[in-house]
Amino acid sequence: MTLLEFVVAAAAAALGALVQGSVGVGLSLVAVPLLLLIDPSFVPGPVLCVAIVLTLLLSHRERRSIDFHGVAWVLVGRLPGTLLGAAALVMLAGDVLTVLFGVLVLLAVAFSSFRVKVEPKRWSLASVGVLSGFMGTTAALGGPPVALLLQNMPGARLRGTLSGIFLVGSSVALLALVAVSRFGRHELILALALLPGILLGFGISGFTASFLDRGYTRTVVLVVASGAALVAIGRQVL
Repeated sequence: MTLLEFVVAAAAAALGALVQGSVGVGLSLVAVPLLLLIDPSFVPGPVLCVAIVLTLLLSHRERRSIDFHGVAWVLVGRLPGTLLGAAALVMLAGDVLTVLFGVLVLLAVAFSSFRVKVEPKRWSLASVGVLSGFMGTTAALGGPPVALLLQNMPGARLRGTLSGIFLVGSSVALLALVAVSRFGRHELILALALLPGILLGFGISGFTASFLDRGYTRTVVLVVASGAALVAIGRQVL
């Protein structure tokens, strides 16, 4: 890779970190399509590695606002959802599942626009955890379902809670890659190349998050969720 490609990759990571640091989700949506064009080796290992760093930073920044009850119940559902997703990949075509879930996310955004509200209780948190694990495994859409359920939380609480959930999920996924020899020295070097961008984007997000907390966070969450669904559908249709 050339120096220019490394700079562009770091810039993509910075933009993704800025979005996720502002609303709690968005790193993969923004950064992964660009990184795949530069070098497919950036995905998934290096991105997961820097995602852990970003969620650690976000969890620390918003530590006083994390809903640990919500984190726990979403994680209760993520494990069986992940296992179901892995089984579905064996039995069903992955591209069909991606389009299906992309459409479901868009429908959820549409319902949200009409103020159809589901309270984040134990059953709904665990249920969306299952859906998140399933969609994350089959279509790389694990974040939007949780973000949509929690969209009415105050900005800091939303970011902190999502970060707690993603921190555990990303760590487990990275350990799995290590176990199957899909993350080693080369991937670590690529992750280190992305790290300056992650730190820059996170630093700037402190200012943008404060602005969005004035009443714009929910709108941006809906936009990011819609974007994630459209990108996922577009990859399969185009």
